[in-house]
Formats: sequence, C-alpha cells, structure tokens
Amino acid sequence: MRHMLSAAALAAVCAAPVAAEEFKWAGTTDPQTMDPHAVNSAPVLGFLNNVYEGLVRRGKDMSIAPALATSWEPIGEGEGWRFHLREGVTFHDGSTFDAEDVLFSYERASNEVSDTRSWFAPVSEVKMVDSKTIDILTKAPNPIFPDSIANWMIVDKGWAEANNAALPDKENGNYATLNANGTGAFMVTEREPGLRTQLKPFDGWWDEATHNITVAEFTPIQNPATAVAALLSGEVDMINPVPIQDAARLQGQDGVQVIQGIEARVIMLGFAQESDVLKYGADAGKPNPFKDARVREAVSKAVNVDAILKTIMRGNAEPASQLVSPAMRGYSAANMDRPAYDVDGAKALLAEAGYADGFSFGLKCPNNRYLNDEAVCQAVTAMLAKVGIDAQLDAMPVSNYWPELRADNFDMYLLGWSPGTFDAEHPIRFLAHTPNSEKKLGSWNFGGYSNAKIDEMLPMIQSEIDDGKRQMMLDESAAILQAETAYVPMYVQPLVWGTRDNVSLTQRPDNFFILRWVNVQ
Repeated sequence: MRHMLSAAALAAVCAAPVAAEEFKWAGTTDPQTMDPHAVNSAPVLGFLNNVYEGLVRRGKDMSIAPALATSWEPIGEGEGWRFHLREGVTFHDGSTFDAEDVLFSYERASNEVSDTRSWFAPVSEVKMVDSKTIDILTKAPNPIFPDSIANWMIVDKGWAEANNAALPDKENGNYATLNANGTGAFMVTEREPGLRTQLKPFDGWWDEATHNITVAEFTPIQNPATAVAALLSGEVDMINPVPIQDAARLQGQDGVQVIQGIEARVIMLGFAQESDVLKYGADAGKPNPFKDARVREAVSKAVNVDAILKTIMRGNAEPASQLVSPAMRGYSAANMDRPAYDVDGAKALLAEAGYADGFSFGLKCPNNRYLNDEAVCQAVTAMLAKVGIDAQLDAMPVSNYWPELRADNFDMYLLGWSPGTFDAEHPIRFLAHTPNSEKKLGSWNFGGYSNAKIDEMLPMIQSEIDDGKRQMMLDESAAILQAETAYVPMYVQPLVWGTRDNVSLTQRPDNFFILRWVNVQ
C-alpha cells in the first residue's frame, strides 16, 4: 500500500492503544550522552525527552503544557514565576519527586560545567517555598520564561549524589552519561553508545500511556542506503531522516510511508569574526578577511541558495532570510527578503574590501548532523570558487565537529539552529549576543560576532510585555544582523521521516521524536 502524509496530518495518534508491540527506529546521530544537562544539542534533548521531564513540556502542536508542574503564575510585578509541583510523581528508581529535585536540577543545569547553563541567564535565584512549590526569580520581567524551560529536565538529587554525578561531565563522562533516572514515560534499560539504546515503558508514570510499545530500541545508522534498506526490510520501523534523494522512491514502495514537514531549524554559515588571522588554507596566518562586513556580504551574494534547494534538497526546503523561520514568534516580516544571488555583486564587494584576487581559507562542516550537510558545504565551496574565494573544506562527524568549533578551529563553518522557545529572542541570546560566560550569553556564538545595540536590546526584548513594542525591537535586531551579515542564513531544513505503514506517530517541527505518541498496528 502506498502512503504519503503531510506535516499537517501529523500522522495522528490512535485515541487508544492497541495490542502491545516492539518498536525499533534509527537515526544518523547517536545521542552523545544520557545526561540531560551535559550537552545542549537536539539529538540529546530530543531523545531524553522520552526519559526525563521538565516542569513544562511541549504538546503535539508545540504549545506549552503542564508536566512536573501542574500550574504556574507570575510573582509580583514581573519578579519571576511560581510553579506548583505535581503530587505523586516518582522517578524510575521509585524515589519521590519534590522541590528539592527541582532546586538541585537548577543548580546542576546552570553550573559553569553544564552545556545548558545559558538557559538560566535571566534567573537571579531559585527558592523552595515548600516541598511542592518552587519560585524562580528573574533579573527582569520575563514573560516567555516558562516557554524557555521546556527542555530543562529534572534529575533526582539523591540518585545523582549517590552515584557521584552531582554535576555533569561532558568531557570525561560519569554515571549519568550512561545511565538515566527520570520521571518520563520510558526508562533506559540498556545503553551501548554508538550501537544501540533500549527503552521500556515506565509502569509508574504519572500520566496516561497512549502508546502500545513494550520495548523500544534506537540504533544509529550513518549510511543512508543502509537505513533505507533496514526500513524496507522491516528491520526497523522508522528512520529519521529519509535521505532526500530517496524520498520519492520510498513513497512508491508497499509497506512504508513518508512523513514530510518543515523543521524549525535554520541552516546557516558562520564566520570567525574575532580572529585576526586566517587559520586554514593557503592564506593561513594572513589577516582575516571575514572581519570585514563587505566580505561576509560577498559570501551571502555568492551562495546560490535556490540552486542548493533545487539540486541537493530536491525542492523540500524553504529559503531563509534570518535566524528564525517564518513559523517562529517574533519573525521579522519587514526583513523577509534575503540577498539575491549575484556573482558580479560579490566580486565588486570583494574588490572594494581589498580582495579583488580572492583568498584561501578553511570551511568546517559536519557530515552526519544535518540533512545533506557535507553536500551543501561542497556546493558552497564550488559557488565561492566562482567569485575567487578558495574554501578548503574539512567535513567530519559531529562528535568531532563541536569540539573543533568550541576550540575556534575554523575560518567559516556550517550551523543549524532550532530555537527551543520557538521565539526569535532565542538565537539572539545564543548566536548574536557578544559571548559572555559570566552572564551565560552568546554560548553558541562561535565566531565572536558582537554588536553593542544587539546586546543592549536583548534584555529589553526578554522583558517587554507589549507585543508591538517587542516586535519593533526584533525587527531592528533582524535588520542589524542582515546589514552586518553576522551569519548567512540559507534555508529552513525539511523534515523527512520514513516509517512502516503500520506505525502512527506525531512529527513535531522541532524534530523531537516522542515515543509516547507512537502506536504500532
């Protein structure tokens, strides 16, 4: 039977679970860790949303809903938020959930060794009111704060301390790297990093189970052809993603279905803007051209995004003009146009900046993180060559890629960004604010882009309650980032999942795969 589902259909979940089943799925990227505070990346957070829970969670339509908190309300005149915790919740090991675990998880997740610490930049203090009430105080009014913590997961204080995992250890690992103890619908029962991770339903879960899974197993499969073959043979019940080049073929196959949508993730190019010299290519050691906004603009004009979308993405992606897609709150309609492809214009800008003869540099790229990431970087390399810029491409697995970026080992790089809050404030905080470790800002601003006006506006954007005034500031921010070519946004990544035709599930635009919404017929 032939199936093709749209994102709008969302492969609706059955109202009631049917006979219990095993479920196997595959993806290109194995979650780096089982520790929800160690690595701030979608493969980790998406996977662990099945195991751990936060005070709030996102529903099928991405709206914020109660989870470990049943309700919340503002404190005073924008002083913070009071959360009322759910009664009768237990962790997978049977221990009771209470406010001590929330306070501990705040201290753990906001610690300087945690990759999630920047989420708590607006927070001044967290207080336990009683065992079932917690106050989170903010430095200024923060109307979007509850939305911003949907991926902050609560860890059991006693379990973490007993297992010497009071703090995350991203570099060396600890007990929480391989083991998990959440309150979520599924428990991790076996973990072999890079090979397989097994989960089973948690019988003591506080919510009502609507899935019918008895055992779930995730296997990372990096080779796209191998993943497609596994789906067609029935070896796995789902693959994410379906290789773009195979989507049409799969749609015509009996026994499988392709589920397509648009992700919240914008794929962009970033630059080393702080570095005084180039680090790679034939011109390594020479002055860094990317410090000049004209050179960055030349790159944006030289990259033919329409051609990338047509040939590499097979028409499955949408062009992007800013750091968020049009589906995000705060998107700037006033700045919706992206630079036109203009080889002559790019060459003129390079000449004006003193690089009429071009230059050579290094482009870093992952080869297993985003859809067709290496192919996109190869296309960018060829396009830049047409304007006289020689990009030396270095593509690598994502496990090696992030450490390279954090060590400033690049001249230009590829990045995808999906705002966890579904709000335009999010990439300003993480990608556009001047990096400031003390204030937990700019933590993914690898290139060191800095603009005083952006820094000045961010706290006002975070605290402004009037939507019209807030949008004016977001429009101004988008205009500044475009004028300075802080980044080169290229396209919004498509979502292309493949499943056996007896599977029903929900595809969310954050590309998180939620097991509790799966039924196998």
